[in-house]
Amino acid sequence: MKTVFDSHCHIFPSKIAEKATDSIGHFYDIPMSEVGSPEALLKAMDEAGVSRSLVCSTATRAGQVHAINRFISEAQAAAEGRFWGFGTLHQDLSDEEMADEIESFSSLGLHGVKLHPDFQSLPIDLPKMLPVYEELARRGLPVLFHIGDDRYDFSSPERLCRVLEKVPSLHAVAAHLGGYRVGDRAGIFRDFKNVIFDCSSSMEMLSKEETVRQFALLGPERVMFGSDFPMWKPKEVLDTFLSLGFDEATRDMVLHGNFEKYLVRGEW
Repeated sequence: MKTVFDSHCHIFPSKIAEKATDSIGHFYDIPMSEVGSPEALLKAMDEAGVSRSLVCSTATRAGQVHAINRFISEAQAAAEGRFWGFGTLHQDLSDEEMADEIESFSSLGLHGVKLHPDFQSLPIDLPKMLPVYEELARRGLPVLFHIGDDRYDFSSPERLCRVLEKVPSLHAVAAHLGGYRVGDRAGIFRDFKNVIFDCSSSMEMLSKEETVRQFALLGPERVMFGSDFPMWKPKEVLDTFLSLGFDEATRDMVLHGNFEKYLVRGEW
């Protein structure tokens, strides 16, 4: 079995995992495949042959940030190298609270930030967040953005591009093939070298032909495999990806090479 890294997974404390998972399902009106606990993810990883997963959880209120970041840190430590933790931030934190949380990332061993603009009612290019992005860039912390839900404007590709223009040193991951639901508009990312993509929660919605076309639009050398657990089972998403017919070099890049290059080694 080839090495597989999953670049997009959500986990929650076991005692609230079922409730939190149901909340995501209600938001998207999609039945969830799993319960998003750390234990369930590790089991799903074993079933799929996934070696490491990027894990995150989104704060929908500023008061949740501190607890979520510590939970992700603790889950990462307990998983003994199998989890790659991204913390969270929220636009309603005060400037002092924001600075303190970013400062804590180093001691917590967190490798980046996950923002879900639609859950958080956060326009990606909110002026208040520009100094935050600049500080994250200074510290070499990439930001994973949910991108391109056509029901809202918070997460549009255009908003992220405005940020990338203003903070060119920011390393960004545009989830869901850069916004598969907005079609060719994701192509506007091609001129930016500081953004990469994951293919989570996209292949399930697109035809095989549309998926291959989206990979070509973005460049497979910039796309990482991702399942969006617990929305989808990693094994089923992996099977879908393997069915696309990419050559071995492309499969290796998407399944682990791009994760290792950009996220682990920081070679942007």
